[in-house]
Amino acid sequence: MTDAEPPPPFIRIGPDRPESPIVISVPHAGRAYSHALLAASRLHRSVLESLEDRLVDRLVWRAVEHGAVAFLAQAPRAEIDLNREESEIDPALIAPPPPLAGRPTARARGGLGLIPSRINGSGAIWRQRIPAAELERRLDEIHRPYHAALAAALAAARARFGGALLLDVHSMPPRREPGGEAGPQIVFGDRHGTACAAPFMAEALAVARLAGWRARANAPYAGGHIVERHGRPARHIHALQIELCRSAYLDVTLENPGRGFAPAAELIAAIAAALETRLLGPDLAVAAE
Repeated sequence: MTDAEPPPPFIRIGPDRPESPIVISVPHAGRAYSHALLAASRLHRSVLESLEDRLVDRLVWRAVEHGAVAFLAQAPRAEIDLNREESEIDPALIAPPPPLAGRPTARARGGLGLIPSRINGSGAIWRQRIPAAELERRLDEIHRPYHAALAAALAAARARFGGALLLDVHSMPPRREPGGEAGPQIVFGDRHGTACAAPFMAEALAVARLAGWRARANAPYAGGHIVERHGRPARHIHALQIELCRSAYLDVTLENPGRGFAPAAELIAAIAAALETRLLGPDLAVAAE
């Protein structure tokens, strides 16, 4: 594949007609680094890859086999972060600066805005500022189509089933608690109850804990732009972010599948199935009509 024929910025997998009210988003696992993007970076590709949610896109296929629809980003997070608002950018990174209202967020100033600008321990990513026209291209070709596709899939699921639920799947680095004990293996975020109804959070926690995972709600991750944007419980569209600890499914290098890879995929499928049952009720055949 050449830069003249780039891969699509994201792919959709699953049935054309909704077979489940579950829609899955994987926005940070893209690995399609173009020659132009790598040439613009002062950092090696291996450093840019540290921004990825490593191999999370390969963990959702079991849930798709059971009827869920999934959207998997192929464009790398270094190119544009699909889990950030369009305005969440440091204007000093863009030439000329975009007409933004107010000041950039703390995340954008720290290098993790719409266009990542810094990586801890490695410094600035880009050799020069990003042209405004290039920012607009990334928005028009990657960010906006991705969110439009999620919205359309959720609307189609709600139209068929009376409700829909988005699972936005990410990974997190291993964490230690203040006392030194191991941190959570999975964190669910619902924007502190605003992105999905409380029974869905309770169900997800119960499924994870029953499977033996150390599970937590909203700490240290309460959910980002995707669940905030698409979760509308009053309209029967719910959204829940999932953060999986990388050491729980990758090997000791945190780069390749480990012994926990298959169990992690099974867990995501089990969570999706349980939330589907909770959303539709016990008589799924009747609810789906």
